[in-house]
Amino acid sequence: MTVAQIEAAAEAKALAAPCSAEELISGVTWDSRTVTPGCLYVALEGERVDGHDFVAAAIADGARAVLATHDPGEAAVRAANDAGVAILLVDDCTRALARIAKEWRFMQEGLVIALTGSSGKTSSKNLVRDVLAARMRVVATQANQNNELGVPNTLLAADDAQAIVVEMGMRGLGQIAELCDVARPDWGLVTNVGESHIELLGSRENIARAKSEVFQALPDGGVAFVNAADEYADALMGFGRLDGRDVTVVRFDGFSNERPALLDDPAGADAPFVWATEVELDEQGRPSFTLNASNVPRVGIGGTAPAVTGQVECKLELRGLHNVSNACSAAAVGLVAGMELRECADALASVQPEAGRQQILHAANGALVVDDSYNANPDSMRVSLATFSAIEVKGRRVAVLGDMLELGDFARECHERVGAYAAEAGLDRLLCVGELSTSIAAEAARRGMDPAAITCHADAAAALAEVRELLEPDDAVLVKASHSIGLQAVVEGLVA
Repeated sequence: MTVAQIEAAAEAKALAAPCSAEELISGVTWDSRTVTPGCLYVALEGERVDGHDFVAAAIADGARAVLATHDPGEAAVRAANDAGVAILLVDDCTRALARIAKEWRFMQEGLVIALTGSSGKTSSKNLVRDVLAARMRVVATQANQNNELGVPNTLLAADDAQAIVVEMGMRGLGQIAELCDVARPDWGLVTNVGESHIELLGSRENIARAKSEVFQALPDGGVAFVNAADEYADALMGFGRLDGRDVTVVRFDGFSNERPALLDDPAGADAPFVWATEVELDEQGRPSFTLNASNVPRVGIGGTAPAVTGQVECKLELRGLHNVSNACSAAAVGLVAGMELRECADALASVQPEAGRQQILHAANGALVVDDSYNANPDSMRVSLATFSAIEVKGRRVAVLGDMLELGDFARECHERVGAYAAEAGLDRLLCVGELSTSIAAEAARRGMDPAAITCHADAAAALAEVRELLEPDDAVLVKASHSIGLQAVVEGLVA
């Protein structure tokens, strides 16, 4: 985009004029440490750092335009005028960045796929990205940049991409709709409806309403990917107003392990479906399964290509039964995009786990460390414990579980539920970290786990001290909690 296009899209007023309004801007950053020549620097005002203080430095490092909400000071303006750099004043930098990204979206021909859900968003995004990358040029959300800054950033990183995979987070009703107004998705995928953010929304039904906004945003000719195993699947489709619209609904199911009943009903025999059967976990918790497809349309390649029906064997490097569902969703996207079933399975088999998401590491003494410390909610705790119990371990199974946040009035109930999961997981030791996790400990003991094998700690440092003391070479330890609890320090302390 040119400086003039950015100024118009941002609804900005120039404080300092560029050498040329037709000069092209090659990228965007709001971190002054990552400024590159030719980029747009966005001066965000944070709680501790004000990006306006670094405008002069950004110009010195090669920024060709600056987005700001107020005058960054005499030195910065003088540096801009001397270098012919535009300083563009806007009412709000975040909103202005969204307006720029929205304009850029209209300049792109690539397919935009919006993805959201209570859990599994990032893993599913990675699977969709890597499946599509086997056939086409793909840009996808980096890490978990799924908010009002991350979504525009993902779009602005796409130049000649044939597919843009945009992960969308949510903190309340209307937020996904706002993100979709920027991204204008062609296709939408919802991984599931769980209890994450229930503190803000009050019920799973309201969470389903919020997630359905991605379906509401789909245009005529769009595609909605729905998790048929989720108990809120019908509610999602209803709230998403899919009935009667020109939107193709493709269902996926990685949990039932049998042929979907819908396909044996004459009224639903033609329904597009991707599902898994014959699911097994190996000694490291990695699933293998038969990937099945029935009547999946090949929308992405147009014409009159026949729908895909068939089955193929598939094995994942990712761990856990929940990733079978994520894989089925990614295969569904790949098939609709025009890929072959075998091609999708091969791509799925190559996807590697991200740090902090059931990543297998080893402690200094050789003990197995399952790093699932990136985040947690009741659903992900359940599947993580189930996967941990399926891993082959010679010694003892130790779990370090911390608080799950953003559960509001449901916090105690949800933590007690995790305590029940822990009692059923065959653990030899359980370490609970944080005030809320005392409910995990109490319920695990109530459900029959030996109270002498359960300890509670105020913070990660105390838990690390104990687990270091007790862990032996043949043991395995699972580490999981909400990210801000800081249990990554336990992982780092063990593997250092």
